[in-house]
Amino acid sequence: MLLIGITGGVGAGKTAILNYIRENYNSRILVADEIAHAQMEPGTACYQTLSDMFSEEDIFLPEGGFDRLKLAQVIFNDEEKRNRLNAVVHPAVHKYVMEQVEAERAVDRLDLLVLEAALLIEAGYSDVCDEIWYIYTSRENRMHRLMESRGYSKEKTETIMASQLSEEEFRKHCAVEIDNNGTHEESFRQIDQALFARGITK
Repeated sequence: MLLIGITGGVGAGKTAILNYIRENYNSRILVADEIAHAQMEPGTACYQTLSDMFSEEDIFLPEGGFDRLKLAQVIFNDEEKRNRLNAVVHPAVHKYVMEQVEAERAVDRLDLLVLEAALLIEAGYSDVCDEIWYIYTSRENRMHRLMESRGYSKEKTETIMASQLSEEEFRKHCAVEIDNNGTHEESFRQIDQALFARGITK
């Protein structure tokens, strides 16, 4: 089983790549954001810790749980609070990922286990993955996608991008670069070629 970490800047189009791999290969996809959300649901240790930590913030839903939009606004505008939340959530996500990697290697049923995370490199997953792949999309295309598909303002888009690694830093850590500026078919062909070179076929 090959463990690949997939990363890239916000708006790079990683979801389409992941969906293609999921649908065409003997694979399992782990998405760090989805894992983080699950770890923050009521009843989890993370939720209890964060509830105590942010008890004075207006971020709770009437039925319980976090209002994700309000929570995002709180931590987006306050680096200290963002760091405190990450110090709780990131270790929980890392623990879950490592448990899943160990379990999948034990049963040995997959050709490919893929971990996607925007902060894959910063969170130290390069030591966990067999290799990291960089989904590259130009800054201009990413800005256009974010403003069109998510309704982000130009200012918000630029702020998010400024907080992420540079193209040069991504490339420094990654074994494979997928150019995702063209059509989906062009990107998928690159995926197929890279996996074929590693002995993995559909």
